[in-house]
Amino acid sequence: MNMLSEGRPTRPLQGADAAPLTSTGNRGLMLEEPLIFESGSAHVSGVDLEPVPPHESRLAGFERTAPIGLPGLSEGETVRHYTRLSRQNYGIDLGLFPLGSCTMKHNPRLNEKMARLPGFADIHPLQPQDTVQGALELIHRLGTWLKKLTGMPAVAMTPKAGAHGELCGMLAIRAAHEAKGDARRVVLVPESAHGTNPATAAFCGYAVESIPADSRGRVDFAALAARLGPDVAAVMITNPNTCGLFEPDLKRIADAVHAVGGFVYCDGANFNAIVGRVRPGDLGVDAMHINLHKTFSTPHGGGGPGAGPVVFSEALAPFAPLPFVVEKDGHFHLVEEETAASEGHGASFGRMAAFHGQMGMFVRALSYMMSHGADGLRQVAEDAVLNANYVLRSLEDVISAPFAASGPCMHEALFDDSFLDGTGLSTLDMAKALIDEGFHPMTMYFPLVVHGAMLVEPTETESKARLDQFIAAMRALAAAAKAGETARFTNAPHYAPRARLDETRAARTPILTFRPSPEDRLAAE
Repeated sequence: MNMLSEGRPTRPLQGADAAPLTSTGNRGLMLEEPLIFESGSAHVSGVDLEPVPPHESRLAGFERTAPIGLPGLSEGETVRHYTRLSRQNYGIDLGLFPLGSCTMKHNPRLNEKMARLPGFADIHPLQPQDTVQGALELIHRLGTWLKKLTGMPAVAMTPKAGAHGELCGMLAIRAAHEAKGDARRVVLVPESAHGTNPATAAFCGYAVESIPADSRGRVDFAALAARLGPDVAAVMITNPNTCGLFEPDLKRIADAVHAVGGFVYCDGANFNAIVGRVRPGDLGVDAMHINLHKTFSTPHGGGGPGAGPVVFSEALAPFAPLPFVVEKDGHFHLVEEETAASEGHGASFGRMAAFHGQMGMFVRALSYMMSHGADGLRQVAEDAVLNANYVLRSLEDVISAPFAASGPCMHEALFDDSFLDGTGLSTLDMAKALIDEGFHPMTMYFPLVVHGAMLVEPTETESKARLDQFIAAMRALAAAAKAGETARFTNAPHYAPRARLDETRAARTPILTFRPSPEDRLAAE
């Protein structure tokens, strides 16, 4: 049985047009596709291989003694399998991807072309540095852009993604305190911060204390100031925060934290909303990671690819990780452990990764920056904020928006489920019904400070016409919910390749390994 769905109902027709599913499960161009293990056979191969001649094993007794059980298909069958699966997927090249806090925007094909240039795509991290001068220059130039955009004097390019960047910044903060013999062990994290922030602080050995949000969805400054003291190593703050709101008190917060000897870590995952408009260094930030794969337009998916460079203030720059690129007389080289002390960087806390960084992401990000220019990047932020506010103000009369009255939002519009009171429906029902309208659902139940949250980030790359389609769909669903059309929601999606799954069971008892039935085993034998 296909493990993606137990019931397999796909795209049912309604009323007089209803008809039983075909024996294949196909419906027109929506083709049913079994698992590759169900399609292929371990006794079939897509290529003809000559028998292996007798030979002496070099595997020291670790060679396989039984078939591995992988499915065999011809090339044509393999191509069809993955093409059919792709037709059941949703991506940014199909339509609006309104995931809040994810910045799923169009990826310019120019960036992809640049990343595939042989001088970048075909290099190896262990090549002699003299043979990769162009790549090192690109990394150096990208780092220079990041420093200028953030107003920070130093940057570490090695972190692989956002949470890795957080770890980098917090390790530098810990190293800075330890260099002074200061054993601080508390990190303050506002409720409106990303969930990775407290996790990172705890991973670094700190005790994490939460700071509440005020009625406007921002950090409660009075509560923060009351908790500051000589035991506080740092404050980790997300700005713009997870409610899609700018933290106007960040400079005041930074001054208060610095007054007690602490540092300010800023989660830069939402930098897309302020790039070219605000320099975090001017607000007193000491360390901030930047998700290149969000702000500077790189494909998401599959657990990556990602890149999370970290910019540092003057106070933390000496503790930044190795290696990093420096330029001298037109030659670029990496500062490693053996040369760090001689070049004035002996206080570094060490390495974050075996190799320097994520080259494909670096190329795409710099391509994006150079094609936009400084003025274009400023417009990126302006258009992202404009689009989010257009969505917010176009829906606030029919879908409850908890902080709409406190002023404009930034790059994402936040709604909650209070408009569904009395309908018997939930945020999940609303999201599933949105699939039937041809849209990927928004981020659900995040941030946690808002009950039944629905977080929408349209990004700057969506046109007004496309936003109007999304808004119309959301308004229609809100009207249907209030009109009592519960079946439209509780059984949704009706028109997706798969019916609604038992999400609790899927999370608690996922099936991650294919195990053929006894009948399948007999047939294979």
